[in-house]
Amino acid sequence: MDDWTRHEGSPSPLGVSFIPDEDAYNFALYSKHATSVTLLLFSAQNPIDPITIQPFDLLRNKSGRIWHCRLPATTVDRATYYAYRVDGPRAPAEGQRFDPEKNLLDPYATAVFFPSGFSREAARHPGPNPGHAPLGVLHARASGFDWAGDHAPRHTHDTIIYELHVRGFTQRANSGVPADRRGTFAGLIDKIPYLRDLGVTAVELMPVFQFDPQEGNFWGYMPLNFFALHHTYAADPEPAGQLDEFRTLVKALHAADIEVILDVVYNHTVESDESGPTYSFRGIDNTTYYLLAEDRSRYRNDSGTGNVLHTANRYVSGMVMDSLHHWARQFRIDGFRFDLASLFTRRDDGSIDLEEPPVISAIQTHPDLARLRMIAEAWDVVSYQLGRSFPGTTWLQWNDTFRNEVRSFIRGDRGVTAGLIRRLGGSDDIFPDTPEDAYHAYQSINFVTCHDGFCLYDLVSYDRKHNEANGEGNRDGRDDNRSWNCGWEGDVNLPEAVARLRRRQAKNLFCLLMLANGTPMFVAGDEFLNTQRGNNNPYNQDNETTWLDWDLLRTNADFHRFCRAMIAFRKAHPTLCRSRSWREDVTWFGTTGSLDPSADSGTLAFLLRGGTQGDVDLYAMINASAVEQEFLIQDTAPRGWRRVIDTARESPGDIVSLDDAPPVTGPHHRVEARSIVVLVRC
Repeated sequence: MDDWTRHEGSPSPLGVSFIPDEDAYNFALYSKHATSVTLLLFSAQNPIDPITIQPFDLLRNKSGRIWHCRLPATTVDRATYYAYRVDGPRAPAEGQRFDPEKNLLDPYATAVFFPSGFSREAARHPGPNPGHAPLGVLHARASGFDWAGDHAPRHTHDTIIYELHVRGFTQRANSGVPADRRGTFAGLIDKIPYLRDLGVTAVELMPVFQFDPQEGNFWGYMPLNFFALHHTYAADPEPAGQLDEFRTLVKALHAADIEVILDVVYNHTVESDESGPTYSFRGIDNTTYYLLAEDRSRYRNDSGTGNVLHTANRYVSGMVMDSLHHWARQFRIDGFRFDLASLFTRRDDGSIDLEEPPVISAIQTHPDLARLRMIAEAWDVVSYQLGRSFPGTTWLQWNDTFRNEVRSFIRGDRGVTAGLIRRLGGSDDIFPDTPEDAYHAYQSINFVTCHDGFCLYDLVSYDRKHNEANGEGNRDGRDDNRSWNCGWEGDVNLPEAVARLRRRQAKNLFCLLMLANGTPMFVAGDEFLNTQRGNNNPYNQDNETTWLDWDLLRTNADFHRFCRAMIAFRKAHPTLCRSRSWREDVTWFGTTGSLDPSADSGTLAFLLRGGTQGDVDLYAMINASAVEQEFLIQDTAPRGWRRVIDTARESPGDIVSLDDAPPVTGPHHRVEARSIVVLVRC
């Protein structure tokens, strides 16, 4: 067997691997329908004309559906880049889109090179594209990175997830990051002291996988490859150095006791629909990698981005698993947030499998991956699976119902009190913790804002989206934002009274997020009222719209202080975030009597007893109405309370330590319009 693989290559592992005992490289590529495969090796000086052309012999270099070969290091080491040419049926009406003249990127490439003549347009049309195609990098392999002393943090009730974009986080000059590190992994390392001071315990990085630099996408949700880092997110220009820069970031975050979660996109690719570019998957084996419509010339578009990855196929699901292993093993990632994770449930014909979808089943049964945080966005264009419908029963899930109902209540909508009670208590209607279902409250990822939609300041500053800059006639982005501009659209000539109300409303939203049972998440910049000027879908805005404005950290230092203190308050009270729902430990009230969940009053109070969690009791009074309300503190022992939080007060009186908190002297407490008061029993 060794002699055969020495001469013919091995079908495993896929991609490029170095065999030290033989001083040779193995190349392996999956394609079910290919009739021929040719490997091309390029020098660093000339990414157009290959220095080695290696055809694969059907009788020697193919095992099942995998094409493979083995080349000596003396041949491969002369080269820096590689690609494939793949031939097969050219029958678009049947879903076959082979083009033997195209240079194709290895799906398993661990780094990608874009030549100076790179052209997305050339990839959209038939025919050769030498010098215009992305190439795999050959020598971006393990560098012997020193992981000594690294540990994997694991947070429970104190989990605070902070969603950020690597480039947007530090790209502005006022970020305080040196110019050569702005917008990079290295620049993010410089900001770790800030994250630690804020109280963040997990960062969720928006996609860092390689995407097409000419596709016009800033967010990164259009991946080109699932094993390579986006090359411009590293300060180091060398591929191997870029990998180590990312490892250094992970290790530094771990040292700060911060988990690293990657936002990953395994449901579609940048090759888009039938008019899109042929970079990799489409030209290697279109019908394997993508779900096709009944008209085989067209792609299913349940993602809303042009195509859907065919994860019901065992080789495609295997690729997803290999990618997850790659990031977990090589970079020690602590968890993954899956974009449009409901698309993992598509069968070969596009129907929905909620019993045993391959990727989800494989993750849940794998001993290494199952211990990591797995977070689902459990919906797509045609399927909504939030809660029990989603087959990843142990996964955490983004809870957009929490977002919608908290926004509605704070905006002042009526008839939503019952919904708010569910959201604050852990969304047990969505994640029931009954003996039969046995979900956990922490599986609800509670958020009011994320990258997709209004940021926190814009949520209280705009009634309408303002997406004109995106070039889609303001038709893109959500129309149902449940926002309220507090009486004035935008910031031009903003009245001072409106500005004060906006700050209070923003505090109310952040306060409820931190008081709720579940796992809280917010988007970077919300803590100092960063704005995107009303753009609720800036996916293609790589400019000051999406680059955080760190001057606002000074301008809004009082609001930043409030958020920092609210995070600390939550972490200090494990009674708020529990494995299960609050159950009998919570009692809900109206202003002066029992709760009427159907009431349109816009008021709500609750007593949360902390004894079972080794914590103190908390009493919250929430007034979303436009008038001041007097609440009766409905406690059998109405004594020993101190007022710690009052969102109506100016800083620093809006949130204080227990030692500095004034005692509550009587059974009644006045709560100003549109404000929240929280008492702590002492």
